[in-house]
Amino acid sequence: MKIRPARAQDFEAWLPLWKGYQDYYKADLSQTTDDTWQRLMAPPADGPYCLLAEDVTGQIIGFSHYVFHGHTWRAQPSCYLIDLFADATQRGQGIGRALIEAVYARADAHGAGQVYWLTEDFNKAGRRLYDKVGTLTPFIKYQR
Repeated sequence: MKIRPARAQDFEAWLPLWKGYQDYYKADLSQTTDDTWQRLMAPPADGPYCLLAEDVTGQIIGFSHYVFHGHTWRAQPSCYLIDLFADATQRGQGIGRALIEAVYARADAHGAGQVYWLTEDFNKAGRRLYDKVGTLTPFIKYQR
């Protein structure tokens, strides 16, 4: 498996995974998909960025999206891993872990003081991985 930044020609391979991600979370982001891809292809300094997991045949089998932002509790920026998804037929092969570790490496290179992410409480398979590569915090999310 290879982890690499997304390129413009990857859109058609990324799109079914993006749709699978939306299906999993019962979300419809179709109205923002083209804009999201354009921002991923030409991000400002803080992102959003896209990393892709590619199998040995060159097939795209997963993605991660992440951003950097300032923080009031530390001088270093923080890295927020927005989205993480692996092809359902390819799960259990370390794709999620590899993508998270690649985001960690990018965050370290950027001087980020932390990497964090959110997930739904029902994401049991994801949470088994997250418990191995991160620390569960006591924070509760609110939004408007």
